[in-house]
Amino acid sequence: MLQDLIRLFTGDTDRHCFATDDVRLALTALLVRVARVDGTYSDEESDRIARIVGTRFALGPFEAASLLREAEKLEQVAPDTVRFTRVIKDAVAYEEREGVMEALWDVALADGMRNQEENAMLRLTANLLGVNDRDSALARQRVESRRA
Repeated sequence: MLQDLIRLFTGDTDRHCFATDDVRLALTALLVRVARVDGTYSDEESDRIARIVGTRFALGPFEAASLLREAEKLEQVAPDTVRFTRVIKDAVAYEEREGVMEALWDVALADGMRNQEENAMLRLTANLLGVNDRDSALARQRVESRRA
């Protein structure tokens, strides 16, 4: 199954109907990509991702960890971010994509700092998800207020 999903995300297949597992894997891989964009991928970030996907998809700790491991492999071989965001955008309503942006900001801010790479990645990702700058900024502010 992982090989089929890797082909989906790395191939030139243009698919518009995705299974729930595809969306879960795409979101988790996108969270991993955001965590890695600054050149580090800490245990704190991977734990945060596991908690986010566990909560979002009602997964137990073992299922969330398994999804995370698959997503880490996929993220390493996927050539671009567009493939992940396309799956999410096609399957998730706009209002829920704002929640996706909150999850992305939660991971980006996991280390308590914002850097240029993370800002650029989140700006690009919001655009690819069809989330406007204002809603992305509001998502970031909600995450920051929960951390305060």
